[in-house]
Amino acid sequence: MADPDLAAIDRRIRESFARQSMMETFGAKILSVAPGAVVIAAPVLPGSRQQHGAGHAALAFGLGDSAAGYSALTLLPEGVEVMTAEMKINLLAPAIGDRLIATGRVVKAGRRLTIVTAEVEAETDGQRKLVALLQGTMVPVG
Repeated sequence: MADPDLAAIDRRIRESFARQSMMETFGAKILSVAPGAVVIAAPVLPGSRQQHGAGHAALAFGLGDSAAGYSALTLLPEGVEVMTAEMKINLLAPAIGDRLIATGRVVKAGRRLTIVTAEVEAETDGQRKLVALLQGTMVPVG
């Protein structure tokens, strides 16, 4: 986009996000939207913990995948959506914290494929720790 309409991009991402029932289940919220970058956070609720009390990998993956996918969508024209073609996750540390924050970014936007990453951090009392890295490929769909 040569001259992106930031308000329109923000509105488009938030409207799409509102239709994701899984993000609603997680209690997730969008913290910020910018061209090529989206930040999503969710509390580590009792229903999203694994047996040791840390946030489940599914929570980290879901937040990271959504943040990365929406970062790709910010660079696509109106009327086009994205779907994940593949996504890899490295779990670096237990997701122990009050909430997880996923920052998705576009690495390379192409006509047919967009390469994305996401960093997922666990936050407690304003202190953050990197707990997961994701890298994947998003495909535009009409």
